[in-house]
Amino acid sequence: MAYDRYVAICHPLMYTIIMKPSLCFRLVLVSQFISTADMVLHTLMVLRLSFCRDLQIPHFFCELAQVIKLACSDALTDDIVILFAACLFAGAAICGIIFSYVHIVSSVLRMPSSEGKHKAFSTCGSHLSVVSLFYGTSFGVYISSAVTDSPRKTAVASVMYSMVP
Repeated sequence: MAYDRYVAICHPLMYTIIMKPSLCFRLVLVSQFISTADMVLHTLMVLRLSFCRDLQIPHFFCELAQVIKLACSDALTDDIVILFAACLFAGAAICGIIFSYVHIVSSVLRMPSSEGKHKAFSTCGSHLSVVSLFYGTSFGVYISSAVTDSPRKTAVASVMYSMVP
């Protein structure tokens, strides 16, 4: 979506040429592939862990960090892989968004009319607020599940993460 906003503001006359349905499909396909690869990686990492006894996880859905905390085997490798994957995927997404918005702001500041500037900033404002809410709540869930041992607090944070964005 950041790329879409970038093209709409920085290259408005070329928008329909650049943002073809085939490009949108490829962007969705790449996003789906990365998400699936991340999910398979985490699933395989959890499957290799051993658990001492039958456990019931008191969540509406399973948080990966809470499942790893229940393991009896050494989970250091899992923690490192999770941290690396989170930094890689989130870092790449945030860098792409920052890169797009740097170009958007520089293009908007070169616009002669204040009306055009206002329209461009209002177009990007909604996207930026959604991105901020999404990354803020997901960061909060990851931090709270890593710091606290309380499953109840993690469940509340997870529900908020699911409901807010």
